[in-house]
Amino acid sequence: MITNTELHELGNQFPNHVVSFEQDVDRLYFKTANKIVLELTILRDSVLRFRYGVRGQLQPDFSYAISETAIRGYNHLEISEEVDNYIITTTKLVCKIDKYNLKSKIYDTKGKLINEDELGFHYEEFYDKGGSIVKMSKFSQDREAYYGAGDKPTITNLRGKRIQNWPTDQYAFSKDQDPIYKAVPFYIGLHHENAYGIFFDNSFRSFFDFCHERHNVTSFWAQGGEMNYYFIYGPEMENVVSSYTDLTGYGEVPPLWSLGYHQCKWSYYPESQVKKIAKKFRELKIPCDGIYLDIDYMDGFRCFTWNKDYFPDPKRMVKELSEDGFKTVVIIDPGIKIDEDYSIYQEGIENDYFCKRADGPLMIGKVWPGECHFPDYTNPKVREWWATLFKELISDIGVKGVWNDMNEPAVMEVPTKTFPDDVRHDYDGHPCSHRKAHNVYGTQMARATYEGVKKYSYPKRPFVITRSAFSGAQRYGSSWTGDNVATWEHLWIANVQVQRMCLSGMSFTGSDIGGFAEQPHDELFIRWIQLGVFHPFCRVHSSGHHGDQEPWSFDNEVTDITRKFIELRYTLLPYLYTAFYKYSSEGRPVLKSLVYFDQHDPQTHHRNDEFIFGEKMLICPILSPNSKGRRLYVPRGEWYNFWDNSFLTGGREMWVDCDIDTMPIFVKAGAIIPRYPVQQYVGEIEIEELKLDVYYKNGVEVSNIYEDAQDGYDYQKGRYSLRNFKLRGTKDELIINQHKLGKFNTSYHSFRIHILGLPFEVNEVEIDNVTVSLNELEFDKESHTFKVTKDFSEIHFKS
Repeated sequence: MITNTELHELGNQFPNHVVSFEQDVDRLYFKTANKIVLELTILRDSVLRFRYGVRGQLQPDFSYAISETAIRGYNHLEISEEVDNYIITTTKLVCKIDKYNLKSKIYDTKGKLINEDELGFHYEEFYDKGGSIVKMSKFSQDREAYYGAGDKPTITNLRGKRIQNWPTDQYAFSKDQDPIYKAVPFYIGLHHENAYGIFFDNSFRSFFDFCHERHNVTSFWAQGGEMNYYFIYGPEMENVVSSYTDLTGYGEVPPLWSLGYHQCKWSYYPESQVKKIAKKFRELKIPCDGIYLDIDYMDGFRCFTWNKDYFPDPKRMVKELSEDGFKTVVIIDPGIKIDEDYSIYQEGIENDYFCKRADGPLMIGKVWPGECHFPDYTNPKVREWWATLFKELISDIGVKGVWNDMNEPAVMEVPTKTFPDDVRHDYDGHPCSHRKAHNVYGTQMARATYEGVKKYSYPKRPFVITRSAFSGAQRYGSSWTGDNVATWEHLWIANVQVQRMCLSGMSFTGSDIGGFAEQPHDELFIRWIQLGVFHPFCRVHSSGHHGDQEPWSFDNEVTDITRKFIELRYTLLPYLYTAFYKYSSEGRPVLKSLVYFDQHDPQTHHRNDEFIFGEKMLICPILSPNSKGRRLYVPRGEWYNFWDNSFLTGGREMWVDCDIDTMPIFVKAGAIIPRYPVQQYVGEIEIEELKLDVYYKNGVEVSNIYEDAQDGYDYQKGRYSLRNFKLRGTKDELIINQHKLGKFNTSYHSFRIHILGLPFEVNEVEIDNVTVSLNELEFDKESHTFKVTKDFSEIHFKS
């Protein structure tokens, strides 16, 4: 019998009136009568951090997501009061905190409302699991749209959707299925042409409701931890994404070979089969840089071992593949087979590196090797140990990249597909259960792998791929979208997933081209290749149980079209490499959804198919069978058809013809696109001349070309080449200015320039204010191509 029991703590608890306020430089503390604390930190004029504590306390401040190098500092901070509110003013924002309930309203400096709490912060005790369920709800503004949130396989605008963050091994997932492999608790809001972002830095299972339950309310909550979120103001979407990427960290510029074409399968073995595949690529002259070994290269699926029946001398094999331009990439999973004769297992046991259950026993789960233990990658000692395990693979054998799979973490033969909640983790000195560590487990494995591969690859750059990821994982390498299916629906999914990942700070992403499960027919494979060569990470991967998926596994037409598009990717490598430089230095996505490209055009807010590749190319894949063309939206501005160089004005939807061997591609007027010659692999030939495709514009356009040694770290010492071009066109003149930064000297000495769309006949050319004869430039009046030294400052074409 229960008598005289107060139940006031059951249900939602809300802040009441503020009883104290303190300022500690950039941190403001508000405390309420019912012991709720708000710590409001001004990180930048446009970035605010809201952190709420209950029962009078804030939790220890620790995050795996936030980068140590994130920019901090503001130009102006003013605190004032009015009757009902505290007012925090920076050069870009005005934030009002209600004195009676801690609700916030955020305005721009012109008084336009950007974001407003509805119920605001509230919480309820999680009596079953412990801790609190922390919640936040905000009003959705008129016609507000929402983007980002990682790899969700759904339309780009998330309004009307509810999602959750809990990485899960979802083999053959379907459209709108959630959760799948990644947890990125970040979204971008857009209304009245202004963009902002919210990053909910909480690693417990979390949820976002974008006007799904209530049409005018967006909310997010987590089953533990703190209500800890960052508000990031634009007003341009590019500002939001760049600031979020700065906050969670930039990745390194990847080695150029990693941007080439990669071939993978579960599984290529034995050695003779690997060699056969490699030889066929070179015979058919289909460019390829990476070849992958899945779990069957191991001895009984034991990580860091080799099956010597299949691969008797892996060092020799890897060396011979390397001599033909192939970089070998191997898979490493987290599960360590329970085997007393297995040295990795012995080291883990002896040093207490494996995860344990709450009452002490080691956590046991079944994956490919059978029963396994799992390293606790949230323990820095375990990460350090894990990194050392790559010495033989990288330093001794010569493997160039590592692919982390099954790190959600995935466990077979259990309904949850993962660890039990009671598994314990170190969490870098903040011990916790798996409820808190689950979302970051895969990223911390990728981190440990990255540290090992980087150490033993030095002085070259590392290449790491991870299936599971949390915010900040981009600091440790690339990712792919998981076990998809060879269907037209999954081709559509791959397109929106990679766009969404790029908006979420994780540009180095691609899909399993052709589909991992089931077998694509000819047309589907072609259309997927056409899309995949314009994704940042370009890899065909398939389950061998469903058949072969190499470019020659279909008919000759498929092989020829596949070659054509892979060759196109290789010619565009300097353009793509420049996009990665901007991603790694400025946080600019390698792919840009149309809403990112032009948020002020409402026609872009609901477009899913079209995207911008790099800065200047519009791509629109063919996503349905038996297509001889498609309708698409060309964004505002002036464009050229990539295939026939015809000129068009955007801001409209149109039909474009495209048979099986082509797809709609457009180039922005004024763009200067660098092109390499076709290579069978990166570094096969020395670049002796760089081709520049110059697209005439009556107006001004800026383009860039970034180059370095294509690998290694000299670029961090200033040994890079960044060419900034400014094109200015009129009806009878064209001027191209060049300004170069960096100390790197490219192997080529000249440009081969091809001007497209020029409306006048060139009769005179000045280079750096000196008239040069057309013959000296090898000028072709019909094609408008000519040769010029790479070091010019200005070229002036006159009619």
